[in-house]
Amino acid sequence: MESCLPFFLHSFCFTSLVLQISYALDSISAGQNITDGQTILSASQNFELGFFSLGSTKNRYVGIWYKKISAGTVIWVANRENPLNDSSGVLKLTPQGVLTLLNRTNGIVWSANALRPAQNPIARLLDSANFIVKGGNNNDFDDAIWQSFDYPCNSFLAGMKFGIDRQKGLDRYFTSWKSADDPSPGDFTYRLDSSGYPQMILRNRSKVQFRTGPWNGIRFSGVPQLRPNPIYAFGFVFNQNEIYYYYNILNSSITSMLFLKENGSIQRSTWVDQNPRVLYTPTQTDDCDTYAFCGANGNCDIASLPKCVCLTGFVPKFPIDWGFWDWSSGCVRRTEPDCQGGDKFLKITEVKLPDTRFSWFDKNINLQECEYICLGNCSCTAYSNLDIRGQGSGCLLWFGDLMDIRQFNENGQDIYVRMAASEVGGSSSRITGTRKSTGIIVSIVLFVVFLLGITVIYMKYKRAGKIVALSRQSHTSGLLYLHRDSRLRIIHRDLKAENILLDIEMNAKISDFGLARSFGGNESEANTKRVVGTFGYMSPEYAIHGLYSVKSDVFSFGVLVLEIVSGKRNRGFNHPDNPLSLLGHVSVKIFQISVYLSSVSF
Repeated sequence: MESCLPFFLHSFCFTSLVLQISYALDSISAGQNITDGQTILSASQNFELGFFSLGSTKNRYVGIWYKKISAGTVIWVANRENPLNDSSGVLKLTPQGVLTLLNRTNGIVWSANALRPAQNPIARLLDSANFIVKGGNNNDFDDAIWQSFDYPCNSFLAGMKFGIDRQKGLDRYFTSWKSADDPSPGDFTYRLDSSGYPQMILRNRSKVQFRTGPWNGIRFSGVPQLRPNPIYAFGFVFNQNEIYYYYNILNSSITSMLFLKENGSIQRSTWVDQNPRVLYTPTQTDDCDTYAFCGANGNCDIASLPKCVCLTGFVPKFPIDWGFWDWSSGCVRRTEPDCQGGDKFLKITEVKLPDTRFSWFDKNINLQECEYICLGNCSCTAYSNLDIRGQGSGCLLWFGDLMDIRQFNENGQDIYVRMAASEVGGSSSRITGTRKSTGIIVSIVLFVVFLLGITVIYMKYKRAGKIVALSRQSHTSGLLYLHRDSRLRIIHRDLKAENILLDIEMNAKISDFGLARSFGGNESEANTKRVVGTFGYMSPEYAIHGLYSVKSDVFSFGVLVLEIVSGKRNRGFNHPDNPLSLLGHVSVKIFQISVYLSSVSF
């Protein structure tokens, strides 16, 4: 039963290693055992294999860990799902070449089933950290009948193959630990998905968290930071028998590895001359790396505000949700293609290609032929090159919604999206969602919202059989008179609901001028060291700096209008979504509406 999947652990968790006796060699032969307390070392003594415990637990595991660099960091575990509960375990190699872990009663705790029998088998720990079983007369290490690299846990080391071997029936993928003290499989898996055109997918149980995008001949489409470097070389193999990603170290003084952490993050650690030099996360670096962050047919650009826009020719499926920055519902076409030969394709550049799990591909045709095939299939929504090297080659087609697109500033890829002919003329190929200046539109919308608010309040009170005053201030009983038409310019400084009175004819009158100040001549503003008035109605420049002017009263009047429209007090306002005042809450909503309008094509 194969239950060993490798995993990575920081050295501080590795507290209970028992290192009493080590074999002088890096291998054991048939009939030899490794008991708890004994270890074997790779030839360079970089790696060690034996029994260990984690943290404060008494569970015992067989595994491989770094001996020199980051000493005690575990990179592979045999019995991760079936630990021993004491130190009586024995790892033995049978004459048939089967590694077997036995407990106190000689019960099989774990075994490594070989692909075929071998004569005079030996089990050897290589300098690559690969633990292999091969025939004793066979010097070809690549012809192993079993190897730990075929059954990884959470660590991806140089020389491993991350992917599928169809001939051997192997699927080499990574699973996180359950916790720092428990190497049993956790919630996260990082796996090559071969449905459609292959790509690597990180999942939290069954939910997709991140995907690399397809391999484009140079890198994965969604990992632009993957580029040639002096530390390691990398590549992707895709043929009839195997599909896998790999990397190799370019300098023997450098050690570098990827590991899948318990929280689902993927991290690369690099040591140069046994000193940690580089530590970075190659995936999920921002919101746009989150799978389908902008929903179907949306494009995520982390450098823009808002982060999500619809592809040109598409509009939000639920505009109100987008106005509140909930983009998960995605976008739908504004105009459906007619599929009668009149459709066109819009070129969108520098993006992460959409999810390829439902794609079709052909390595042998060119881009022009690819367009022709897509145009002739009504279900085809987009096409692209498979390989971007040189002039490009191969064909990749998408069907249905385009999921998980993001914009890059560099190392992105081109895709051609099917459009109705009316949507293509004059559209920009770089900006995928039209971002226009919409100040006038925002102003109109807010004005309409204001008028509707007044109407709603009026109708609400009229149905209730109550009278409500909606007076228009004139140059004879309002602010316009105080600020402009009075002999002295008067600043009220405490305009609020309590200071607006109604006479018998329901005319509004401003009262309580105890805090008012007057300006003469050409004066327009003044400063005071003693700020007076009512918090919630004060303008920011007055409350903070003591600076008051006619603008101070205008600000207070604006707060008063908001209170009339909403029926809520500014300072007594409560909302479950935020702790803001009424003014702050309205400001956020105005900003969200303006951001939404700026993302919509008009």
